[in-house]
Amino acid sequence: MLKRMTAVLATAGLGLVVAGTAHGQARDQIRIAGSSTVFPFSTLVAENFGKMGKFKTPIVESTGTGGGIKLFCQGVGAQNSDIANASRRMTKAEFEQCQKAGVTAITEVKIGFDGIVVAYKKGGPKIDLTRAQIWQALARQVPVDGKLVANPYKTWNQIDPKLPNLAIEVMGPPPTSGTRDAFVELVMDEGCKKFPVVMALEGQARRQACAQIREDGAFIEAGENDNLIVQRIVSGKPGVLGVFGFSFLEENEDKLSGALVEGVVPNFDNIASGKYPVARSMFFYVKNAHVGVIPGIKEFIAEFTSEKAMGENGYLEKKGLIPLPKAEREKVRGDAANMTALSL
Repeated sequence: MLKRMTAVLATAGLGLVVAGTAHGQARDQIRIAGSSTVFPFSTLVAENFGKMGKFKTPIVESTGTGGGIKLFCQGVGAQNSDIANASRRMTKAEFEQCQKAGVTAITEVKIGFDGIVVAYKKGGPKIDLTRAQIWQALARQVPVDGKLVANPYKTWNQIDPKLPNLAIEVMGPPPTSGTRDAFVELVMDEGCKKFPVVMALEGQARRQACAQIREDGAFIEAGENDNLIVQRIVSGKPGVLGVFGFSFLEENEDKLSGALVEGVVPNFDNIASGKYPVARSMFFYVKNAHVGVIPGIKEFIAEFTSEKAMGENGYLEKKGLIPLPKAEREKVRGDAANMTALSL
């Protein structure tokens, strides 16, 4: 086992930079943090990887996408994480923060697809929502008589008489969550396009009108852990909705129903085909400077990207992951094996 961490960093125009000797002994166990949606997949791979016996089982933490990337970008050295799980792509600002902290070589690994569902306790009335209706229910300001005003809607049928006469109560993730980011991009930003008053705005004013979620109690930030949202929905009163990844709906299909979005059922086939409109890609990011220093990183990547894990009928599909098309899986596998550095 390595006693001290010596990493070779590739920097623009520089040769070798020694890192880690001031940070004490190197770890002999991979550390991963990030998305609660990717967490079940990463944990299962980590468990299978540990059972192989050559390396210790990696430690996987559910901190939310933003939190995981923030930890990842703090720097190089044994005190920093090796891999960040993400339910959205790393942003340019996050990438630049990594670069400033010395995390200059990063490998991006796309693992598959997931849908974001709006789900409710089984036994309630069937719910079929458009993204425009979801935006009207959750936006901080909405059009009334041609002007944007504080959201006045208390029940779903106030938005559309065809919707149930249920209080608007939606539990979802906080702003640090990749699921929240994707929900804003795929639902809120799309839903607001149906309203000319909002589209007449420009620049930052339009972005805020589309993306800002009300804070009067109709939307409840329920933490980074999707499982906790599921538990609160199941144990709570009928009619409360939850926003989380499809895999959590699939795991609890005996207790939960998924609302249709634009008339499309949130199921495996509809997400895989692109028919379901609220679907996103999932990733993990690897700190290249830690490869060969923290034992087992390349081997862990190989296990995660293998056909038996993320391929069709792989063990991650059985956990709810929607696999990438075969050609894309092969490209991802090759880029990951070569530690192809991300460029944004």
